[in-house]
Amino acid sequence: MAVLQMQRINICALKKDRKRILEQIQRLGVIEVSDIMLTDSIFKKTDVTHGKDVLEKNVEVANNALEILDDYIKEDTSMLSALNGRTEVDASVYDEFYQKYNDIWQIIKKIISLERTIGENKGDMANISLQMESLKPWVNLDIPLNQNGTKATSIFIGSLPNEWSYESIYEALGIYMPVHVDIISTSREQTCIFVACLREKSEEVLEGLRRIGFAKPVSNGDKPPKEQMRQLHNKLNSLQETMKKNQEEIQSLASYREDIKFFIDFDSMRAEKYQVINHLVQSKNIFVLSGYLPEVNMKKVEKSLSDKFDIAVEFESVDEEEDAPVLLKNNGFATPLESTVEAFSPPGKGEVDPTFIMSLFYYMLFGLMLSDAAYGGTIALACGIILIKKKNLDESMKRTMKMYLYCGLFTIFWGIMFGSYFGDVVDVVSQTFFGKKVTIPPLWFSPVEEPMRMLTFSMLIGLIHIYAGLGMKLYELIKEKLYKDAFYDVISWYILLTSAVLALLSNELFMDILGLNFILPKFIGKLSAVLAILAALLIIMTNGRESRNLFKRFLKGVYALYGISGYLSDVLSYSRLLALGLATGVIGTVINKMGSMAGGGVFGAIVFTLVFLFGHALNLAINALGAYVHTNRLQYVEFFGKFYEGGGRKFNPFSVKTKYYKFKEKKYDE
Repeated sequence: MAVLQMQRINICALKKDRKRILEQIQRLGVIEVSDIMLTDSIFKKTDVTHGKDVLEKNVEVANNALEILDDYIKEDTSMLSALNGRTEVDASVYDEFYQKYNDIWQIIKKIISLERTIGENKGDMANISLQMESLKPWVNLDIPLNQNGTKATSIFIGSLPNEWSYESIYEALGIYMPVHVDIISTSREQTCIFVACLREKSEEVLEGLRRIGFAKPVSNGDKPPKEQMRQLHNKLNSLQETMKKNQEEIQSLASYREDIKFFIDFDSMRAEKYQVINHLVQSKNIFVLSGYLPEVNMKKVEKSLSDKFDIAVEFESVDEEEDAPVLLKNNGFATPLESTVEAFSPPGKGEVDPTFIMSLFYYMLFGLMLSDAAYGGTIALACGIILIKKKNLDESMKRTMKMYLYCGLFTIFWGIMFGSYFGDVVDVVSQTFFGKKVTIPPLWFSPVEEPMRMLTFSMLIGLIHIYAGLGMKLYELIKEKLYKDAFYDVISWYILLTSAVLALLSNELFMDILGLNFILPKFIGKLSAVLAILAALLIIMTNGRESRNLFKRFLKGVYALYGISGYLSDVLSYSRLLALGLATGVIGTVINKMGSMAGGGVFGAIVFTLVFLFGHALNLAINALGAYVHTNRLQYVEFFGKFYEGGGRKFNPFSVKTKYYKFKEKKYDE
C-alpha cells in the first residue's frame, strides 16, 4: 500500500535529437511532461497546435474510413474479441511505417471519396426516382409537357385535384366553348388533362381551370414524357452501375484495414507528441523538458536516454507545494482495485493509499453478497481461463479479470460456509431424478433458514469495516504527529461506539431481537454506559476547539455528537449483505423448483437443463452486478467517508496511447 514517491526530471538535449528523444520517452511511458514557464528571452516556446489539430483530423478521417469498410465488409470478430487484447508489434514496425504512410493516407482518402461519391449517387438516384414517379401519370401524352399551343390555339397541360370525368370537366368549362379536353390519366388523388382552346379564349379558359384547381405539372421538358422516362431510366441504370463499381472498389480496399488501424495509432501517437512539444522551451540548438516520474524509474530513464543520446538529465525532489501527480503501487492482491480508488479520487497530499485495506473488505463483501459457491466457481474459473489463455490482455482488462477472480474465490468461500451451490440444486436434482434427497450442509449456517443470524453477522462486518476506516484516520493523524487530534477525533469515537455496542449486548431485549443466546453481564453494560457518556462529553468539549467562543464551541461539539446517528445508519446499511445474499439464494431455489416441475425422466431432464442454464445465467449476471454496485457503495460511502477525501491528480505519463497495437520495447534494469 503506497503512493509512489515522485521526482521532478529536467532534460536538456540537442534540438536535432528532439524527435527521437520524445519518441523514446513516449515509449518508456513513465514521464508526465509539465509546462515550463519562460524566464528569459533565450528560450522560446513553439506553438505546434496546428500540427496537432491536423493529426487529430487525420485520425478522425481514418476512423471514418474504418467505419465505411465495416459497413461493406464486417470485420470477422467474436463477442469475446475484446479479450484478445491489442496486437503486439516491435517498435521497428513503427519506424518502418513512415515509408508507406503517404500510401495509406491516399487509401484512406480514396475510401472517403468513394463513399462520398456513392452518397451523391444515392441522392441523384432518389431525385431521378421522384422525377420518374411524377412523370408516370403523363406517359400516354405524346407531346412535351411544356407545349403551350400554336399560332391559333392555346394548350394547357396540368392536373386537377381528385377524380374527374369528361362530363364534369366540360360542365365546368362549358361557358368557354369551344374547348377540347383529353384525360391523360386519372386516379383518386388527381386527374391529368390536356386542354386546347382558341388563343383569344386562352385567358378565360385558364381562369376557369384555376377555379377548379388546375395546376401545371412539376415535371417539365421539351420532350414527350415517355422519352423523358426512357432517358431517366438510362441515367438511373448508369448511376446504379457506377455506384456498384464504387462499392466493389471499397470492398477491395478492405485488405488495408489493418494498415488503417496502424495509421490511426501512428497519428494518435504523433498528436500526443505534438501536445508535449507545446510544453517545451527551446533555443536555436537545444530544448528543455521538465516533468514528473516515479522515483523507482529514475535509473531506467537515465540509462535509456543516456545510452542513445547526448543528453543532460537532472532529478530533484518535489516540493510539498507542488501539484505532483499521484501513482499507486500495491501488491498483486490489491492492484486490481487501484482503478476503484482512482474512480473515486486519487489520494490527496498527506493521505494514505487505502487500496490494500479496502481490498481486504472489498472481496469479502462481494462474496457475502453473492454467497453461492457454484456462482463463485463459475466466475473464478472463467476469469482464470482468460488470464491463462489470453496472454495479450490489456492491462486494464487484466486487472478487471484479476479482480473478479478474487471476488469469485471469496464467493466460493462464503458459498461453502452457507451451503449454497446453484441455490439448492443438489437437493432438487437428487430428489427429482434419483428419488432420494441429498443435501450438502452449510459449513456454518444457512442465511435463508436463519436470516436474523445473517443480519447480525452483516452488522458485525459493517462495524468492523467502519472501525477500519476510523483506524485509517487514526494512522494518518499519528503520521502527521497530530496526537491530540487523534485522541479527540478518533479515540473518543472508538470509546463511544464500543461502549454503546457493549451496552446493547448486555441488554436482554436487544439480544432477544437479534436471536442471540448469550448476554453480557449487567455490570459491563453499566460500565459501558458510563464510558459512553464520558466519551460523548469529550466529543462535545473538543470538537469545536478551534473556536474561541465557548457557546459556539459547545454548539459545534453537540453537532459533532449528532454524528452518531450517521454511524447508526452506516451500520444499518450493511443489511444489504443480507438482502443481496438472500436474493441470490432464493431466486436460485425458485429457478430449481421451476426446472423440476416437469418431473423426472428424459423430458424432465431436458426441461430442467434448459431452465437451469437460462435461469442461473440470468441470476448470476443480475446479482453479480448488484454485488459489484453495492460493494463499491459501501467502500465509497461507509468506509471512505470516515477518513478519505482524495483530491489528488492521477499520474498521466507521456506514453504510447494506442487503440489497436502495442509496442514491445527493450527492458532496462531499474
